[in-house]
Amino acid sequence: MRCLAASASSLPAAPPRGADANADRSSVNLLRSLARARRADLSHRALLLFRSLHSSPSPPPARYSLPAALSAAAFLGALPEGRQLHALAAKLGLAPAHTVVANSLVHLYASCGRPGRALAIFRRTPDRSLVSWNTAVDALAGNGDHLGALDLFREMQRDRPDLAPDAYTVQSVLGACAAAGALSLGLYAHALLLRELGAAEAGAAVSRDVLINNSLVDLYGKCGALDLARQVFDRMPDRDLATWNAMVLALANHGRVRDSLGLFDRMTRAEGVAPNAITFVAVLSACSHGGLVEEGRRYFAAMVGEYGIRPRIEHYGCMVDILARAGLIEEALDIVAGMNCRPDSIIWRSLLDACCKRNAGLELSEAMAKLALDVPDDAVSGVYVLLSRVYASAQRWNDVGMIRRLMSEDGFKKEPGFSSIEMDGSVHQFVAGDTSHPQSEEIYEKLDEIQQRLICAGYKPDLSEAPMVADIDRTKGATLRLHSERLAISFGLLNGTPGAPIRILKNLRVCKDCHTISKLISKLYNVEIIVRDRIRFHHFKDGSCSCKDYW
Repeated sequence: MRCLAASASSLPAAPPRGADANADRSSVNLLRSLARARRADLSHRALLLFRSLHSSPSPPPARYSLPAALSAAAFLGALPEGRQLHALAAKLGLAPAHTVVANSLVHLYASCGRPGRALAIFRRTPDRSLVSWNTAVDALAGNGDHLGALDLFREMQRDRPDLAPDAYTVQSVLGACAAAGALSLGLYAHALLLRELGAAEAGAAVSRDVLINNSLVDLYGKCGALDLARQVFDRMPDRDLATWNAMVLALANHGRVRDSLGLFDRMTRAEGVAPNAITFVAVLSACSHGGLVEEGRRYFAAMVGEYGIRPRIEHYGCMVDILARAGLIEEALDIVAGMNCRPDSIIWRSLLDACCKRNAGLELSEAMAKLALDVPDDAVSGVYVLLSRVYASAQRWNDVGMIRRLMSEDGFKKEPGFSSIEMDGSVHQFVAGDTSHPQSEEIYEKLDEIQQRLICAGYKPDLSEAPMVADIDRTKGATLRLHSERLAISFGLLNGTPGAPIRILKNLRVCKDCHTISKLISKLYNVEIIVRDRIRFHHFKDGSCSCKDYW
């Protein structure tokens, strides 16, 4: 298997002719069928068949067989075999000259986690079809480069007006918009879809497409436009389980806890839809966001007893979070002791975070931190940061300094926080203390004005949220006001449309101090601020937050 290119020398330079053509066609069709089955065993057989075919005296044309073999390698994530196939294609002059082969190579490298290589092949493809653009956009979006995917889509719109985006294009763009929090571009993609389908039948056609509508529910839910998500959901004539899961989770993440649980009850009782493990992650998340301990216990028991779903680490994590945040740390530890799998660092960090917020005591917090650090994980720095906050809350600044030294000695760095905001179809991203934005001078002037109004309103900074590098109170207060979400809010106040919400995406949890000032700013400036952090949405309006200060 690891040497499937018996080899480049065995491949012909020209397609076969004569009576063998029918046999070649049948072999290629079989190869395609195996590759399209999307089963690991059949994909392995496809690669073996490809090797066998091209080791024969009369192999089929490579331009027909290579795309199927590349598809099989992509499904398996078989990068070594894919590279061998790439070498064969290059030797035969099919890569990147042959568009279908080039598209298959883009898909292969994207599936193997090599988006840069995929994009390089796309750039070198001389005759790019709509499928080429779709594959490249999806390659970036599928590997987490959502802003890059959106930039590539804009490039396609600008440079290839002759290519009309289809449903595949729009679905990739909707997914990237959802991940990046790019609402206005998502609205544009939705409108584009309606336009391309034709004005007369567009509404009916879109409403019947469950996959597209699921993407729209996900888009609007993740961009803070919950009413639009619910509107799409309510108008769908047909819904699958993914539809219900997306809507239940969207309501939960926006703090509409009772609506989320009510929709789950409607789904299971009135509609007769059987939930799965993902559904219960959404339901237990709703209980966590709402602090509903009894409901959380009841739904967890129903998941196991009534629906026969074996709990996963995500379900245990939700239950631990529900109990620990309610101060029931001993019961949360009992849940951990009874788990059918090994606790991960996320569960221990959840307990540590609860210890920090509930002032559970240094001894217990240190024990949770030790357990979290004992689990192999790339996010060890998060444990150190939480423990430093425990020490900071107790005014033990020497221990905060010790944590900082440990992080430095062990080579750990705090995950850099950023906040992004979409304005006029472009996404602007900020990090703490950012001065790279073209409007930096105006942003900081606005920030000074905001700070003065906050102070006049009685605001006092929570110094426990200041970075570990700050060593005196004045410096701590100064570093807090440079947090990335404050820069994004300042930018939004400068450039936003009066009366329109300011929508911000943050990659980390919002800190307590920024949560406080966001509430104040919403009241002082009469503006709604919608923040999507790593865990949930916060809708700041008239001096209060949708989370009711429970997050």
